[in-house]
Amino acid sequence: MLPLTSTQAPAGRAITWRHLLDQTSQWEGELWSKPTWVDAQSTREGTESAGGPPGAGWAYNDVRVNLAALALTALFRRSLPDVLRERVMVPTGASDGWSWHGYDHAVIALDGTGVPVVSGGAHWGGGLWISALDLARVGLLCLREGWWGGRRVLSRRWIEELWTPCPVKPDYGLSWWLNDRGTVWPRAPRTGRCARGNGGNHLLWVDPARDLVIASRWGSEVERLLAEVSSAVPPCPTLAP
Repeated sequence: MLPLTSTQAPAGRAITWRHLLDQTSQWEGELWSKPTWVDAQSTREGTESAGGPPGAGWAYNDVRVNLAALALTALFRRSLPDVLRERVMVPTGASDGWSWHGYDHAVIALDGTGVPVVSGGAHWGGGLWISALDLARVGLLCLREGWWGGRRVLSRRWIEELWTPCPVKPDYGLSWWLNDRGTVWPRAPRTGRCARGNGGNHLLWVDPARDLVIASRWGSEVERLLAEVSSAVPPCPTLAP
């Protein structure tokens, strides 16, 4: 159970971390002056039912992504940019040019100090501002199953969990899209998985079978990019499933 007043309604008390990260919490409420119903993409591509229990339906909802960011901030008791910098960006040699923002009023009190809470996406402002090269480092870290420069940065189990299909949305893992069935990007390899935003116009693509990472920004023909680059990089015999 998440120790937040935002989740203390009867249905909210059953929400787990996995529910938040695989978009199946079905949480209804308001956070940072934004109600869950305001995110139209939930009804456009979701499978949830109003009032349903956590885990029973899926919907991509940025208000709930923001709830996940709030919960993680409460768990770490520090800002998520500080955690990301220490745990991932510094170990992978990323630049110092990235930043992660929330809304101006998104602040919580932790141990007597106001701690800013980032927004999970940039739907209404904020979000992660990062170069394509630094983003590609994150993809390469996942491709290497959490290893970087001979050092364990993330656990292998965590990478496996990221790419484990959601029971009610097999094309989705823990905040990653999975192309196993060819439904996310039909022309791209089914061995790929991606983190994407803005309808796919921003993309981090990882294909373990090809030992391939692609970071794409403001792409208008993303699927074509994935298909053509992938066709030029044959699967590695020792890596392909």
